[in-house]
Parts: sequence; C-alpha cells; structure tokens
Amino acid sequence: MSILFSPLKLRSITFRNRIFVSPMCQYSSCDGFPTNWHLVHLGSRAVGGAGLVMVEATAVSPEGRISPDDSGIWNDAHADAFAPITSFIQEQGAVAGIQLAHAGRKGSCSLPWLGGGPLGLEACGWQPLAPSAIHFEAGHPVPHALTLDELDEIEAQFRAAARRAFVAGFRIVEVHMAHGYLLHEFLSPLVNQRTDDYGGSLENRLRFPLRVAQAVREEWPAELPLFVRISATDWVEGGWDIDQSVLLARQLKEIGVDLIDCSSGFAVPDEPVPFGPGFQVPFAARIRVEAGIACGAVGLITEPAQAEQIVATGQADVVLLGRQMLRDPYWPFHAAKVLNVNAPWPNQYLRAKPAPGAA
Repeated sequence: MSILFSPLKLRSITFRNRIFVSPMCQYSSCDGFPTNWHLVHLGSRAVGGAGLVMVEATAVSPEGRISPDDSGIWNDAHADAFAPITSFIQEQGAVAGIQLAHAGRKGSCSLPWLGGGPLGLEACGWQPLAPSAIHFEAGHPVPHALTLDELDEIEAQFRAAARRAFVAGFRIVEVHMAHGYLLHEFLSPLVNQRTDDYGGSLENRLRFPLRVAQAVREEWPAELPLFVRISATDWVEGGWDIDQSVLLARQLKEIGVDLIDCSSGFAVPDEPVPFGPGFQVPFAARIRVEAGIACGAVGLITEPAQAEQIVATGQADVVLLGRQMLRDPYWPFHAAKVLNVNAPWPNQYLRAKPAPGAA
C-alpha cells in the first residue's frame, strides 16, 4: 500500500493524499487580484490529483509584495476574487490553501523575466520595510527599519488577511517565515540587527514571528489547520540554523500550528546552497522528531519512488512539489501509475485513464 497516496487528517481537514502543490509566485496579478491565469494554473493542479493546492505568497499589504504583479489579500475585494478559484479547487477533490506573506526588504522588484531588479518610486516601486535598515545586496534600496507601531500594524494586517482567506474559501493558511522575506528577516541574525526587544537574542528574534503566528491562529477557525513555512538554515555560518529551527517549531506547535513546511535559504545573496535531489528532506525529518510536529519536505523532489520513500520512512508527513508541478500538472496521476495505485481520475478524463497494469 502506498503511503504517499494515503489520506492525511489535520484537525477537521482530510487530504486525499500527501502530494501538495508548493506556493509558487506567478507574478500575474493586477493590483493584487488573481486573474484567469490563476484559475487555470491552480485549477489544473487540482484536476491533476494533488491533495492540497497552495496559492503563491500573497501579500498582506501593498508594500508587502515582491513585485507590483504579486497576489494580494489586503482588502475584501481580493477575497471575493479568490472565491471562484477556491470553489473550483475543492470541487475537484483538492484542498485550497493560501500562503500569507510580507516581502520585507526583498519587496519592490521587477518581474523575474525582466531581471528581478529593484524598482524605484518612479517605476511604480515603493520603499521596502525590514527589521533593520540593511539592504539585501548592492544596488537594492536601504529599507525602512520598522517602528514598534508599524509592527503592530503588520500583525493586524496578517490577522485581517487570515480572516479574508476564510471568507474566500481557503481551508489552509500558511504563514511565510522563509526565503529572506520579512518574518525570516526577523529570525536571521544576518539580517536582524535591532537592539530593542525584537533583536539580538534568539528569544527576541523569535518574538515578532511568533506574534504573527499567534495572531493568525487566533483569527483562523480552530477546526482548520495552520501551516508555517520556514527556512531551516541560512546556509551561512552565524546565521539562522537547524537548531534554532527546532526551537521555533516547538514554540509554533504550542501556539497551535499544525505543520512545518521545511525549506531553506535566501536570507542573503550568494549562499553556498548544496542543491541536489531531496537536499532539504533532513530538515523535515529532524524537526518532525525533535519538535513532535507534522512536517512537509520540499526541494528537488521529482520522482514517485523518491516521494514515496520520504513519507513511508517517516522523514516527512507530506511532500510539496514546486517546479515538478509546473512541468507536469498531472504528476500525481503519473506517480500513481508508477506506484501501482488506482488513484481516482476526474470523470471527464476517464476515457484516457490507463487500465491497471497497462504499459
């Protein structure tokens, strides 16, 4: 029996399998609103058999975007625009999720296919925000160091975004604490050089990310799961690391977080990341055991046997696929065939479903 294709229950939600679509920026929104691209992109992954389809990093405020074309959920009209998408995802048997995010000092950039460089105010950009007034790299603007009142405001923005996500029909919310964006910036001593209660010691660096997680948990219905994505290490000596990630995961569990989505890196440029198949899986395996919380493994997971082995051996509870799902929206169907699983297909596609044992 395949563990990869077995159901997983977290709180009141049962996922039909353990293949989750990672949140992946599409840079195809207009003033934060999803477009037809999102309906087709996300809907096709739901049709393709994934257990969870997660919307990209979705900004809780306009200045929380990476680019002007990012997805947003800072007003009620955004929630209304997402509702048809969540409805379609769930009609296909998948669960609809959304990642709530603030880009921090990595905001106000152009589209990746236009170079991804910083946008000035004259080019529809804005001044990025961060824990400390330290730019990401040469050529990027120095961000505004957030005041205590502004921290209160951002916490309220995450809270309001969670409320809107529920109205929009999402049943999973993930708080983005990874990849060098705002909440990861507070965690990493490479970026956070504050001298108040939000910088310096580990306890202080944890303080604001935990505040945000607590606020979202309070706003998000108790019967629904809450995820957090972390960068388990900065890959740089003296930065955020796996030991600190275990401590963070334990405290997130106490708050009521249900799953840690274990990624890594991107707090600072030019990290020596050892990219390779499943290179981040050990982070999920360690956090799962030492923090006693469900974990997701992500990063260069491409083969069905590889994914099956990760969950069957208890290294993670789920796998999150990103680029592989861009290459193949129907990866779950193809994986089921390889693993000899009779996974359900949409009625509209049954005429194309291979017979059991067919080549």
